[in-house]
Amino acid sequence: MRLGWKLHGDGTRITPGEVVAPDERLSWPRTVGIGLQHIVAMFGATFLVPVLTGFDPGTTLFFSALGTITFLLITGNRLPSYLGSSFAFIAPILAATASGGQSVAIGGILATGVLLAIIGAVVHFAGPRWIQAAMPPVVTGVIVALIGLNLAPAAWGTCDEGGACSGFRAAPLTAVVTLGSIILIQVLFRGLLGRLAILLGVAIGYAFAAVRGEVDFTKVEQAGWVGLPHFVAPSFDPAVLGLFLPVVLVLVAENVGHVKSVAAMTGRDYDRLTGRALLADGVATTLAGLGGGSGTTTYAENIGVMAASRVYSTAAYWVAAVGALVLSLSPKFGALIATVPAGVLGGATTMLYGMIGILGARIWVQARVDFSDPVNLTTAAVPLIIGIANFTWTAGDLEFGGIALGTAAALVIYHVMGAIGRWRGTAQA
Repeated sequence: MRLGWKLHGDGTRITPGEVVAPDERLSWPRTVGIGLQHIVAMFGATFLVPVLTGFDPGTTLFFSALGTITFLLITGNRLPSYLGSSFAFIAPILAATASGGQSVAIGGILATGVLLAIIGAVVHFAGPRWIQAAMPPVVTGVIVALIGLNLAPAAWGTCDEGGACSGFRAAPLTAVVTLGSIILIQVLFRGLLGRLAILLGVAIGYAFAAVRGEVDFTKVEQAGWVGLPHFVAPSFDPAVLGLFLPVVLVLVAENVGHVKSVAAMTGRDYDRLTGRALLADGVATTLAGLGGGSGTTTYAENIGVMAASRVYSTAAYWVAAVGALVLSLSPKFGALIATVPAGVLGGATTMLYGMIGILGARIWVQARVDFSDPVNLTTAAVPLIIGIANFTWTAGDLEFGGIALGTAAALVIYHVMGAIGRWRGTAQA
């Protein structure tokens, strides 16, 4: 593995039609600037997950930085990527925390990371083609969609007996301001600002909430400027593992999609790195599960930065990882992030959870899934209802929720219907 980078041209300009390859870099001041852009791009999404799930933001940022460094090392410094918090973990973390506490949820993240690492090792030696056969676009699309739509009730929120509410219900006006800001920013601005709509919308909603007296800065004032993040050890409860393991399928799809996207934008073949990418994300998620961080995934937000800048240098990601690591060592910074009020989160998650659901539909559109085929139609229809309604099934001490059951239904329906259709000759060509 090489940690050195060739200077692209004179280090200051990118000629039309060219890109800065992963093994190249611009001058260090420009590389640092692009690395800081990557921090900004991942910031909003990476912090939303711990804020929504009650995890420590500083701890999540710490393991996000460590995970990115791990990813770069395992992929031989050849595949540019930032590993941020995966939204696919939100629903299982919330369910596991409610039933067994944060430590149990962290144990679920650890188990997910181990399984993903194993899959990565298998893909590295056996090749990635079997993933497409086991999880075609109709299956991966429905899994991503049902995870987002399963979270819809959490965006609206609940109220306890004392009248304290979460989500949109906590402060409807603040939530509307936040959501409206996100919507407007997307159509008012292009480029990086447009892609940071959720982050900027949350900032506007936060300022509005602060003016209304909805933000409590007590813990920020008490927190120190420098210190280690708060680590939490995992514990294991077999009853909640069924909530987390379906997330592996989403992480596989996200990582494979990331590899293909970078390959398309750079004109290089990265299929041979697919197994390493999966293994690296698995190891990064495992590390997060050992200390209390959110599970990680490769970030589309940072792909956007690369596409806009045409700089795919892994040097910029080293800058981003080191910068994130430094920020994670400030408890005051983490405490400030944790002050985001429920109304702001309610507005942001109304958009965010819907976007996750639509990403599933986007997979179908991009793959041109034919829903006139009864196999595809049924594979999508039944799991979506299972996920949205949050069907549950209890088997002894194990309880499986809508995401786990919907994922299992998608896999079983697709492969069983396909096999029967081929046997009977009724399957569409």
